Amino acid sequence: MKNRNILVTGGAGYIGSHTVILLIKSGYNIIIFDNFSNSSRESVKRVEKLVDTSITVVEGDIRKREDLQKVFISYKIDSVIHFAGLKAVGESVEKPLKYYDNNVYGTINLCQVMAEHDCKSIIFSSSATVYGDPKTTPIDESFSTSATNPYGKSKLFIEEILRDVYFSDTSWKIVLLRYFNPIGAHASGTIGEDPTGIPNNLMPFISQTAIGKRKYLSIFGNDYDTHDGTGVRDYIHVVDLAKGHVKALDKIHTFNKIMTINLGTGEGYSVLDVVKAFEKVTGKKVPYKIEARRAGDIATCYADPSYAKKVLDWKSEKTLEEMCADTWYWQSQNPNGYQSH
Repeated sequence: MKNRNILVTGGAGYIGSHTVILLIKSGYNIIIFDNFSNSSRESVKRVEKLVDTSITVVEGDIRKREDLQKVFISYKIDSVIHFAGLKAVGESVEKPLKYYDNNVYGTINLCQVMAEHDCKSIIFSSSATVYGDPKTTPIDESFSTSATNPYGKSKLFIEEILRDVYFSDTSWKIVLLRYFNPIGAHASGTIGEDPTGIPNNLMPFISQTAIGKRKYLSIFGNDYDTHDGTGVRDYIHVVDLAKGHVKALDKIHTFNKIMTINLGTGEGYSVLDVVKAFEKVTGKKVPYKIEARRAGDIATCYADPSYAKKVLDWKSEKTLEEMCADTWYWQSQNPNGYQSH
């Protein structure tokens, strides 16, 4: 089944670029579809160097049917891995319509064009935010869903839309991958997380503080019901996450139902745990300030990843220390991200 053409929407982004490397190494033909609103062409160039081959890149917007039509007419697409989407929680609260337009409408458009071209296989990049504020942890796939912000709601709406698509036509093959908190970078230090503006995620904030781009790390809330008062999350190395996509793609044609699968480590680390691990691995001090809690943040969120082991034969392998070391290597090689070179 290798040599299949795989369309990767958002393939120039953080998780997309790491996944493209492993897909190519696994023998898949990749077409990246990206509008570069939140990503860099430089990341694609670097991926090409790492895999020593050129990659087909189509610039386009998932909301524009004619952009998608061009791809499906030019290439016989077998499966889609759908990463393209806006992902900043705070911005989604300020600009909900932008998130629903891009994430929800964009996905509807994508599915309609896929169906027209008889491509009925999709892996969707969902999120642990769909669990809302869970009553207990670890979280397994049977937990009830709710979302505390428009970003999370957009993921939840898309999951529901894809379920309806499947129930209307069970010849579709659909995998919903619910990620926990991806961090880390490629071990080569050549690709990594390169947020535009102020980072939304903890790890780039830590590494930018360590390298001197930011005076201090803001820690939002130290009065949560956790072992040290700071929020606890399931941090997963982006390369482990990428491996989960390859496993899902390898197996997607064998599934006879729509699959919902957590990708996490099963370990919860607090913000301060991550800061200490980073300082220990890098020898760099990370000054921080405690700020007020952020709206929509929850105390504790970590996965029960046992279903992924059962159905994908996948489990995370990298430790928190490795995640910190790889993040620092990327940041120190690229102090200004992809703009460094």
